[in-house]
Amino acid sequence: MNTKQTTTSFALLKRSTRVFFMAMLITGNISYAQSKKETVDKIVKEATENSQLENLAHELLDVVGPRLVGSPLMKQANDWAVAKYATWGITAKNEQWGEWRGWERGISHIDMVYPRIKSLEGTQLAWSPSTKGKAVVGELVIYPDLPDSVSFKSWLPSVKGKFVMFSMNQPTGRPDYNWQEFATPESFEKMKSNRTKQTDAWRSRISKTGLNLKALALAFESAGALGVVTSNWSSGFGVNKIFGANTTKIPSIDISLEDYGLLYRLTESGHKPKISVNVGSKELGMVPAFNTIAEIKGAEKPNEYVILSAHFDSWDGGTGATDNGTGTITMMEAIRILKKIYPNPKRTILVGHWGSEEQGLNGSRAFVEDHPEIVKNIQVVFNQDNGTGRVVNLGGQGFLNAYAYLGRWLSMVPEDIKKQIATTFPGTPGSGGSDFASFVAAGAPAFSLSSNSWSYGTYTWHTNRDTYDKVVFDDVRSNAILTAILAYMASEDPETTSKAKSVLPINVRTGEPGSWPQPVKATRKGGVN
Repeated sequence: MNTKQTTTSFALLKRSTRVFFMAMLITGNISYAQSKKETVDKIVKEATENSQLENLAHELLDVVGPRLVGSPLMKQANDWAVAKYATWGITAKNEQWGEWRGWERGISHIDMVYPRIKSLEGTQLAWSPSTKGKAVVGELVIYPDLPDSVSFKSWLPSVKGKFVMFSMNQPTGRPDYNWQEFATPESFEKMKSNRTKQTDAWRSRISKTGLNLKALALAFESAGALGVVTSNWSSGFGVNKIFGANTTKIPSIDISLEDYGLLYRLTESGHKPKISVNVGSKELGMVPAFNTIAEIKGAEKPNEYVILSAHFDSWDGGTGATDNGTGTITMMEAIRILKKIYPNPKRTILVGHWGSEEQGLNGSRAFVEDHPEIVKNIQVVFNQDNGTGRVVNLGGQGFLNAYAYLGRWLSMVPEDIKKQIATTFPGTPGSGGSDFASFVAAGAPAFSLSSNSWSYGTYTWHTNRDTYDKVVFDDVRSNAILTAILAYMASEDPETTSKAKSVLPINVRTGEPGSWPQPVKATRKGGVN
């Protein structure tokens, strides 16, 4: 063979080899994509045809109920989750991160007994002292508009032996949207103007005491009041925010807008109404507080982590259905599906059910402090915590390259779910609000799966109406599918996620460049002064 023939043959061989490898690469990519799609299709099928969401919600919200940190029901929820995971073949454990003031709610009776008999809609606030097994009956008094703190101190002894009302009497129990629908424009504007004036006057009334609301409640207690009565209306029909008590010796009760208004008007008109309050609760001393952690061990990269995140605790005015029962069951359902469809993930998949989020992200902050070996090897954290709605927003939390890997993973999400999600990159790092912020502060790529509203802020966030019936299961099912697919893609991704941070914009208030949030230490011993 001559030189020209040799050169030609070599070129043909080289070209054939290149074509062969290109064909193999294309075939491999197609095969890889097909494999991914098959798994995604199985995830969707399992979530759609064998959903466990309704059952999980019933067991958690109806049977266990609200999950106030330090309460027996919180510990019952921790144990329930561990047992539930075991039925799916998933390892889970309760990991103590601190201790909290233990308190157990009891039976409450709140009734008007004069000038007529009426049972009142009311709630003993969390950690409120009890009435020690007996009814306490007394007249009501409204905190008056006094000129200054000196006048307040002179008036204060008059509360002895009485229940003190110190919330503003709302002028209407109709939410604004109801006024907009039916009122004349003039009537609506008149109501809003009067309400603003009344609100400003009430704030001025409080500020002239020189005390904040907590100190004011304690001042009434010290002066011998029988109890404090508030109404923390949430601007919707029949809904109040329910938080914790500020008193340490006398009961704190919240009464519905409708019944509070009745008592207020009767007191204001000189009819001297009396109420009977019998609230049972138990102080349990300091009790251990836990996170519940579930795990599917990674087969190839067991020391790298995909974390599904949702806080487990709640306030206890309702049953914590949308804050954060829905986030909890989303993550439980997602990992249940993954265990069935994808039992041998490349990376370890964890679910973190955090305690005491409501008092300052304490469970997740403690986990970050206690597990630096996990935090430094986090592939991603997905957190869900703002209600029952389908996910509609995903921001980059300030991570410079988040668009690249989140974009890859989202590409496999079904179009009917993906098209509803607005993305913002690189975004800015969240410094609070929910548990993803604990991880962001530590430099781990953590993201909030943010839901649409369903009137969350008014009707279910920390309210007496946050119950099972408010869950929209079609939306939660969509979120479980999304979460499972994102976790699967994150686990499979051959690349480790970038933790590079973007340069934050100038703070308009200070004129200085924005700074990354810093880790905050968990409160390890809570509910005590």
